[in-house]
Amino acid sequence: MKICVVGSGYVGLVVGIILADYGNDIICVDVDETKIAKLKKQELPIYEPGLSGLLNRAVEEGRIEFTTDIKKGIQETEVVFIAVGTPPDKDHKADLQYVYSVAKSIGRNINKYTVIIDKSTVPVGTADEVTKIISSELKTRGTDHEFDVVSNPEFLREGNAIKDFTNPDRIVIGTESEKAMKVMQQIYRGIARTGKPIMFTDVKSAEIIKYASNAMLATRISFMNMVSHLCETVGGNIKEVAKGMGLDDRIGPRFLQAGAGYGGSCFPKDVKALIQTLEEHSCVAEILLAVEEINQLQKHSIVPKLKSMLPDLTGKTIAIWGLAFKPKTDDMREAPATIIISDLQKSGAKVKVFDPEAMDVAKTILSDVIFCSNPYEAAEDAHGLILVTEWNEFRNLDMEKVRKIMKSPYLVDGRNVYNAEDMKKAGFKYISIGR
Repeated sequence: MKICVVGSGYVGLVVGIILADYGNDIICVDVDETKIAKLKKQELPIYEPGLSGLLNRAVEEGRIEFTTDIKKGIQETEVVFIAVGTPPDKDHKADLQYVYSVAKSIGRNINKYTVIIDKSTVPVGTADEVTKIISSELKTRGTDHEFDVVSNPEFLREGNAIKDFTNPDRIVIGTESEKAMKVMQQIYRGIARTGKPIMFTDVKSAEIIKYASNAMLATRISFMNMVSHLCETVGGNIKEVAKGMGLDDRIGPRFLQAGAGYGGSCFPKDVKALIQTLEEHSCVAEILLAVEEINQLQKHSIVPKLKSMLPDLTGKTIAIWGLAFKPKTDDMREAPATIIISDLQKSGAKVKVFDPEAMDVAKTILSDVIFCSNPYEAAEDAHGLILVTEWNEFRNLDMEKVRKIMKSPYLVDGRNVYNAEDMKKAGFKYISIGR
């Protein structure tokens, strides 16, 4: 099929490149000329394991092109994915100006039956508004080209996006048009033939499914972080609690790990946006308000753990291992590390940092920190060490060497990566989460 993907950010590039790998002809459109110029040179603006290789193959085989010309993308294809950003506005609502701008461009340039797919994360009712905008533009033009607007939310985890797209738990498609259903079945037939279910539903339900899914996962994380404080207070072990809970088939083991709080481009934004949607429609949002509050408190709970061992941080050097909000990405949006570093600096500490992938991004966000080239350099001469992101690189380091090069032995494990007894044997004063 000939497919246009508008928006060459994380979601748009993953969708476009993988669909090209499935044999479709893809035109990726973005207003950012610098980004498009880099993509034409096969340089990805994001870090996602395995995606660069797929891009190189798609380019070499002539199945993907990059342009700033949205008219070309719309008129030369039969399917248009809207995959632009929906950042939160000042009221934490999803800012839909980019989605609506694309809708206007579609209405102004559509020249045949086209399926328009909302892939961006958007609140319920967005597809209706996109339909109105396109219809209005067509009316202004005096044309009546047929089109359908479909909701097809993405469920891509950064660091696992290729697997999530090609081997999904489900493919959710919101449409009541038989014609659009056939087009969507054709797009996803290579994936569906492996037994992955396509769930057809109405548009509004599809829009809600995305937000509700992320909010539920965020709720599980905040719930476990809440319980971790009880474990710390009474002497329980949150790892054992999580294991015992996860063995219940009704609960399952996923997203039951306590830590330094969630971050990234999805959970914080989507929880806040769903709160706003619920309140706009006079629905109760107290559970999600608590989820968000607990998450913020959890991020601010890490430095007090260090202070319980090292009360005065003034002039002390503290090492941070891990800056990205999770492993296998360079994304630092809403990352716990940013809060922890800020809290350290407010306490008078000097901060040294290292992350395997997020250093370039960090240099555009963080100030007054020392950027290091490896974990050992960050730990050298540090009075304390905080592990924030559970990169595999940190799991099997020579911790006895780390202790010897540090000035003092204080270690806060914000992701429960290490065994407490092993850390004590290595000479550390060690605190983790909920243990």
